[in-house]
Amino acid sequence: MQCLNCENRCIVADGGLGGCGQYRRIGETMVECYPDRYLLACPIVIETMPMLHFHPGSKFLQISTVGCNLNCPGCISTTLVREMDPASSIMQQMSADQVVATAVSQECRGIAFLMNDPLASLDTFTKVAQAARAAGLLVGCATNATFTERSLSRLLPFIDFINIGVKGLTAQAYRSCGGRSPDAVLRNLRLLHEAGVHVEVACMHRRDNQDELRNLAHRVAKLSPAIPLQVMRYIPLESADPGWEPTILESEALVFDLRKILRHVYLFNSPGTDQLDSLCPECGEVLLRRDFYGPMGARLLAAQPGSCPHGSAFLDLRGDAVVGAFREGDFQGGYPFTRALEIVQSMLIALGVRDAVEVVRVWEKILNLQSLKELHLSIQQPSAYLATLEYFGALTGRQARAAALIAYLGERLEAVARGLAAVTHRPRVYYAMGKPLFAIKGPRFENQLVQLAGGDSVNRRLDLSGRPGMSIDREVLNALNPEVMVISAFLSCPVQDFHAECLRLGVDVEAVRNLRIYTPPVPSSDFGGPRWILGLLFLANILHPERFHFDIARESKDFYGEFYDMPFVPDHLNRSFGKPSNTWCWTRT
Repeated sequence: MQCLNCENRCIVADGGLGGCGQYRRIGETMVECYPDRYLLACPIVIETMPMLHFHPGSKFLQISTVGCNLNCPGCISTTLVREMDPASSIMQQMSADQVVATAVSQECRGIAFLMNDPLASLDTFTKVAQAARAAGLLVGCATNATFTERSLSRLLPFIDFINIGVKGLTAQAYRSCGGRSPDAVLRNLRLLHEAGVHVEVACMHRRDNQDELRNLAHRVAKLSPAIPLQVMRYIPLESADPGWEPTILESEALVFDLRKILRHVYLFNSPGTDQLDSLCPECGEVLLRRDFYGPMGARLLAAQPGSCPHGSAFLDLRGDAVVGAFREGDFQGGYPFTRALEIVQSMLIALGVRDAVEVVRVWEKILNLQSLKELHLSIQQPSAYLATLEYFGALTGRQARAAALIAYLGERLEAVARGLAAVTHRPRVYYAMGKPLFAIKGPRFENQLVQLAGGDSVNRRLDLSGRPGMSIDREVLNALNPEVMVISAFLSCPVQDFHAECLRLGVDVEAVRNLRIYTPPVPSSDFGGPRWILGLLFLANILHPERFHFDIARESKDFYGEFYDMPFVPDHLNRSFGKPSNTWCWTRT
């Protein structure tokens, strides 16, 4: 028989699984294999989802299961949709009524399904949506929207908002994700809009798809120029080609163009950009101010929707905007949770784990012990990091490998410490992510590396409440007057662009005047995975060139050979925390 949950329309033999692996044919019925089981059920602010024009600033209960009906290259949710075991003991069994009761007890305005696709758990989500609607809660989801008309008709009566992730406008774009074509997605976008559901559209911006995004904007505008478009600057993860990553300035230029087509276009994955703000389409006044809040996320900072002469009508908001006090905890809510799983994965891979099932067992241990907060603390200090490696080594029976890795890291830490023994001047160092005014929080690992490399981290003097930092005023940065500026190796920026931005913004500090701006040459080598040792050696070189001359290329080659069992090939490195290269793969999944 044919499964009619999604437009893949899998032909499934009796007793067999559909392509998503989450539905099995029993007789003439497709039955959900793991109903009412959740990986996450926690409150978030709706911009974390992200939704920007629907009850801005309100608290919703995030629910996430595992699995997906598509398989996109470089998926940011790979840990959830491909690697997590849906039968794992960490999946929480909750009835629809229990989910609703949790949302009510947490004082949430509604419930949002995100991070994996609700099509993998269509029956479970439909039950929750129905129960939530009956309880007076708002309901929505983030989805690839490859519903068949039949499956969409089941959900449509109960949902209030939806974020549709469009993969492109060609059949090739969908085939690369294991789908068929964009036609059904565009049909569903129209059906949802016509049914009065609040719709926001999201699409990745890669270096090779600018024309597709312009065409998408025109297609959306034909339905309504008021539908918000979220441009996701591509972060190359997992197997993705690092060459697809546009710079922040390239994505900002595209968003500027798209705003001539649609009223509300936003840029994500670009810390420090002002293109997350909502402007009055008539006069350009900033009415809602937002900041970067982790991958795919935003944070509402200020809301003055009626502060311009044209009033708030042009903002096309559903519900009032509120700037609330609620904030998610470390690694809780949205994609920082998947970053936590990837960081664990990165340590285990360096310890020699090549079986994804073994990683899942460690994830289960951590999540069953509710140890995410401890993990977050342990990866902010090198000494605690080494202890965590030792713990994982014991947990996986790889004590010898853990000892070798700890010794390797320890030897280099000691070499840097010895080199700094007689240092009398520690340069003031400012650590940014993306653009110059987005400052990384002081306690984070990047700033600990600065201290260990013989610098004086000025970020530690700032009181920052964002995730993983927040935008600061130019005057604050000028007062700090760093001698050296370092750009994150995760969400980075070419040094030339960064310097030009500093000049445009009026950043007048010694680092800009003396062109002492750097970014680590190895991606994701200053946070998360054990590759941070390469970032430390690089920082030592630039902060104290009179003392340190580490050969970073040689060190990288040695590290990859010894702990990843593979050659160091710079062209294969992307922004992944977990995997060391875009060619790396499991021996068993």
